[in-house]
Amino acid sequence: MIAIQTKYLPATNTKSSRIKAFTNNFNVIIPFDCSLNDEQVYFKAVKELVKKHKLDWDISIMNYGSTKNGYVFTFNHSTIKA
Repeated sequence: MIAIQTKYLPATNTKSSRIKAFTNNFNVIIPFDCSLNDEQVYFKAVKELVKKHKLDWDISIMNYGSTKNGYVFTFNHSTIKA
C-alpha cells in the first residue's frame, strides 16, 4: 500500500508557506493555497506529487489522517506500478 506523507512548511524570509508531499522515492513542494481548507490543500500536494512524477497510482479512493505535521494519505488497493 502506498502512503504519502504531507508536511506544512512555514514561511521564511524569502519563501511563503508551503506544503510538502513525499514518499520514500518521490517528493514535491507546492505553495500553500489559502482558498482551500486543510484537507484540500494537503490533498492538492498529493495530486501534484502524482502528476509531477507521472506515477500510475489510483488515488480515486483515499483514506487519510492527521499527524503532528500534516496528513498521511493511503489509497485502497494501491500499488506501485513499474
